[in-house]
Amino acid sequence: MDKAEGKPAAKTGAGLEGVVAAESSIGDVDGVNGVLIYQGLDIHDLAEHSTFEETVFLLWHGRLPGRAELDGLRAELAANQQLPAEVSELMRRFPAGAEPMDALRTAVSALAFYDAGSRDLSREGALRTATKLTARLPVVVATFERLRNGKEPVEPRPDLNIASNFLHMLSGEEPSERVARIFDVCLILHADHELNASTFTSRVIAGTLADMYGAVTGAIAALSGPLHGGANTNVMKMLLEIGEPERAEAWLREALASKKKVMGFGHRVYKTEDPRSVWLRKFSRELGEARGETRWIEILERLRELMFAEKKLYPNVDYYSGSAYYLMGIPLDLFTPIFAVSRISGWTGHILEQYANNRLIRPRAEYVGPRGVPYVPIEER
Repeated sequence: MDKAEGKPAAKTGAGLEGVVAAESSIGDVDGVNGVLIYQGLDIHDLAEHSTFEETVFLLWHGRLPGRAELDGLRAELAANQQLPAEVSELMRRFPAGAEPMDALRTAVSALAFYDAGSRDLSREGALRTATKLTARLPVVVATFERLRNGKEPVEPRPDLNIASNFLHMLSGEEPSERVARIFDVCLILHADHELNASTFTSRVIAGTLADMYGAVTGAIAALSGPLHGGANTNVMKMLLEIGEPERAEAWLREALASKKKVMGFGHRVYKTEDPRSVWLRKFSRELGEARGETRWIEILERLRELMFAEKKLYPNVDYYSGSAYYLMGIPLDLFTPIFAVSRISGWTGHILEQYANNRLIRPRAEYVGPRGVPYVPIEER
């Protein structure tokens, strides 16, 4: 019996699998039919027609913006890109070998010191903080990448959108319109995915009425774990190990025989093809063909066919995204920070929703330990 409530304790699955922990209007995953929606809009429609900034507005407000509203959000994001000088100086003192996700987590936590409104959890105050975080995460990631390579950071440009600006700040060169659009859609595809581990973490922290910086710092920490983030990096490492398309089948059969995990396949929720992978497969092929380097998509497609034939497993969102980022010239260990650059929109959307109708998240645990154990004085142990 649940002594606190006077009723039988609910049974739960390992990892809370299948347990509904919150009501939300932000996003929904239909794993059986392979459907992902943000605020009622299908991910395919957003990828075809929307922009990341428009998607941010949608996740925060529950509807698509009008032209003036979208222009206003873009202006606010552009006005909040600059990092506080103290945070930029702190980043210069990070160890050269620091993990990018650790650098991102530390910088985001430090940003709270320089935001006088960080503890204003009203709707208006929280939206201001969400805007600052969404604008500054790409700058933090790009700044860290430049500094660790002995280069000075590239200043963000107010005339570029988040996708173009990020690629510009990484390389110092403005990307082509097509590459910028592909990266913009990648950000849309990763913006939200219901109560994944990092999003749930952010809601638990926000539920205590901690500020948004703390909730996002916790989300970044959750994403840094290899069971949540980093799979697309490992897919690209797998491709580099295989090297050539003609080696794909032998590599896979050896991996399966030795029970080695093949990265990028299967998902806790999806029982069919991840709808996001449809777009990322297209982008991986397009970028490879544009650069005359199609071996990565050829390996990926061969492995996909073999894995379905052998295991009936479908590729997930990480399967193609790593090769797309690699073909854009992005370092492998920035793939997960890029996930955060996108997912900040979903995290902050969920935090806003949690603040608006808050109840402390305090689940119960089913006790499975012993009872009635007598205390034995230390002299008798």
